[in-house]
This record gives sequence, structure tokens and C-alpha cells, in this order.
Amino acid sequence: MKNKRLGGFLIVIIVLMAAFVPLVCAETLVKDDFELESFAKTVDYYDYVRAYGALNGIEIPEVFDQWHANMYMTYVNNSGLKVLYAGLEDLTFGNDGYLRIPMQSLLMHYKTNENNRDVVLASTFLMLMAFNESGSSTFAGSPDVNDVLYASFSMGFDLSAYSAVRPTLNSKTEVIPLTHSEDKLTWSWGMKYTNLTALWWRTWVDPVNPHFENSWPLAITTYDELTFSYSLTIDPLAGTATLRENHVIGRMRDLVVGLFPLLWTYYNSTGHYGALGRKLDDDTVYDFIGDNGLKMSIINFQTSVMADHETHSETPSGQDVTNSETVVSDSSIDTFADDGERIFTADFGVKKSYELYDCLADPTEQTFTTYDSTTRTARIEGFAGNGGLFQYHVGLMKFLPLVVVHMFPGLYAESVSTIANMSKANYFYIIAYPEYSGFRIEHDPVFTAYIAAETSPIDDVRGNGGIVLLVLIAAVVAIVALVFVLRRKREVKVAI
Repeated sequence: MKNKRLGGFLIVIIVLMAAFVPLVCAETLVKDDFELESFAKTVDYYDYVRAYGALNGIEIPEVFDQWHANMYMTYVNNSGLKVLYAGLEDLTFGNDGYLRIPMQSLLMHYKTNENNRDVVLASTFLMLMAFNESGSSTFAGSPDVNDVLYASFSMGFDLSAYSAVRPTLNSKTEVIPLTHSEDKLTWSWGMKYTNLTALWWRTWVDPVNPHFENSWPLAITTYDELTFSYSLTIDPLAGTATLRENHVIGRMRDLVVGLFPLLWTYYNSTGHYGALGRKLDDDTVYDFIGDNGLKMSIINFQTSVMADHETHSETPSGQDVTNSETVVSDSSIDTFADDGERIFTADFGVKKSYELYDCLADPTEQTFTTYDSTTRTARIEGFAGNGGLFQYHVGLMKFLPLVVVHMFPGLYAESVSTIANMSKANYFYIIAYPEYSGFRIEHDPVFTAYIAAETSPIDDVRGNGGIVLLVLIAAVVAIVALVFVLRRKREVKVAI
């Protein structure tokens, strides 16, 4: 990417503005909530953590005393499946700062289909990552250790008053309400971030030396939106719970690159502008992204825990994907207990394609072109070892097991040592979108949990107690037949 580092003045403005953004009103999360069939509320999760620690004698580090994290939480408790969703709305540190970082986590507890054993599974969206492929790329169309990588962390500041030509940076969140079908077997919910401002940090994911350039970001960008919507379908008879997770990465509307105060430049959909607002040329933000070969991807990871059993993940061909780099674009990843019971599947081949909405060809973004995404697993330490880059993520994730204690206390201890630690993930996976140009992307991979099946009347006959029931049915049939024969004999005598 042909650009220099941003100067400090813009960052100073960000810090100053951060202190004046108010929190939204949060509700309280309590133990009894997890006995409900469902709930949806915005919770100050750090308030919950502090309250839980005080009630249970758990010491919470002082550094978190002034931290607040508004999280939109939804919960579904149906057919033996418990699903907790947590989407971060905003994060504050007393009077020292305010961030709006898209963080999305899902926790599931259920009993397995075959052996009726408890499992807790966690799936987390980590970040957007822009990348520029080099001549020595290891994986075409996917960010790897030989590419130029930019971690894209979204913020939430309003800097619009400072200049007419700078981006209107005013990030907001909109929750997608929890709804369900009449039979309560299909549920949907989600969260939408709008006008997302993101700082791009040059990042290296070599597992031997993971790090990022933490002096200044290389760019400031604004996305129209970043939306996560979820659709859960439970089939209690088949013993499956299918989750379709739809990602929408809105078009990039603004891009600031260069050195402040004299050498930075600004791109939008109308052209390219200098620091003083003078139009330099007609190159748009989409021209810049296309000319520099920038592509987009999302980074996720998954973890699972079972009592008295280890778990591992592999492809259908049997290739272990934990801490490996394996292409799964046309395939899936199955997670198993150590004795071979399948507990979860992430299927990337069922919806390999994504939709790209070219706003230049169609400003209404009603039409799209379909392209193939590329999905692969990644070395864990390349991301988990980048602790400084993910310090706020880590600060939240370390407390996620404090809700597992209400979903299934028997796996609380295992969750503390695994779910709260990225390095313990079953696998990291990267979904990349090689055709990009800064346009809107829509894509939805599919995940399936194998839950304990409910029995139908036919299953009851075949299962425990089935023989007794069959004997009773046979006895009833015999009695009815005998009565019928006796009645027929009586009718014959009367007729004679």
C-alpha cells in the first residue's frame, strides 16, 4: 500500500472526543434469566462481572473497576439447547476513553446426540482484516504470512465538526430484535453497526513473531455498516440445531491516508482531496482500493469443552485443522470428542459464494455479482500471540465463563481455561473476499450443532419401554378380536 503513517494530531482528537460519548442505558443480568425460555437485553457486562465477583468471592482486578461494556445479549433455551449471543455496543474506561469495537460471541450448551454428554461451544468474531497479496503469497485470495496485512479495528467517534472534507465519523449501533416462529423452533436476532470508523494497523501473523506496528495507524476508513444477523433453526427430532450467520460488510465510504497535517489526503466517492480541502483529482476511494489491490477478510475462532473428554477438529478427509493452515473453501470442519462422537460442524462449502454490490454500477445497491469466497484455517499463535492488538477483546473474553456457570455449572472450570483463552481455540478460520474494491459484501456460512434428539411416539416404541408397550398393544388387539368373535357367534345363534 503506497501510503505513510498518519500523524498524531488526528489521534489526539480521537482521544479528546472519546471522553464525551455517553453510555446507553443498560439492564441487569441475573442468574434467573437463564431459566427463562428466552430474553433480549442490553447489559453492562463489567457491572455484571463486578457484581458476580462480589457475591462469589472472586477478586476482579482493579484495572476493570472503571470499565463498562454495553453488550446486547439474546438467549434461547429450547429443546435442550441453550444459546447465548453477546454483541458489543460500546466500551468505556472511566474518563479515559471510549471505543465501539465490533465483537460478537456465541455460547452454546447442549447434550450431544449420540452419548447425551454435555458440551459448551464458543464461537467469536475477532476482526476485519484488509490485505494486499504479494508475489510470494502462500494462499491465493486469502491473507497469509507473506502478504501485507492491515488489522481493521472499528471505533466510534464523531469528528465531523472539524472539517467538511473529512469523513463524517459518527458510529452507531442498532440491535436486531430477537424474534421466533410460532412453534419456537426458528429464532433470529443480530446487531448492525453503522458509519463505522476503523483504524488500520499494519499487522504480522507469523506464529514465530506475531506483532503489529503500534506507533500510528496507516489509515482511517469509514464503512457504511457492519451487520451480523443470525438465524437459528432447531430440529428436535433430527437432533440438529442449524445456525446461519449472515455478514454484511458495507461499502467503504471514506479513506484517509498520509502524514498529518500537511501531507494527508482524503478519498471519498466523489474524488481525492488534500489536507486543505482542495480537490486533487477524480480518483475515488474505490479507485484507490482497486489500484492498490486491497481485499477484505474476516477472522473468527471456535472453542469447545466437554467434561472428561478432549475435543478436536478436522476436515471430512480426516485432516486435523487445529493450529494448521488448511483450505476449506469447498468443505467443512467437524469437531469431535476424543472418542469419535461428532458434536459440531462448520460448513463453508454449502454457501461458498458471496454477493458483491457495485455501488458505482448501481447506486441503489439492489443488484449484485456473485463471487467465490476463500476459507482456510490459520495458525493460532499468529493471532493469539498478538496480545497488544487484541487487549480489549482479551479483557472481555476472560470473563465470558461467568455466564457459563449459569448455563451449565459443571463445565465452568473447563471454560475458564479454554473459552477465555484464544490460544486454546479448536481452530481459527479466515473467510476472505478476493473481489472487493470497497463495495458491499453479503455472505452467510452455516453451522450445525448435534444435540440430543427428542423422541417421537414411534421412537418411544422402539426405545426404552418399547417392548412393554408393544405387549400392551398386542393384548388390546387380542381382546378386541376376541370380543368381536364372541359377538359374531352370538349374532349367528340369534339369526338361527
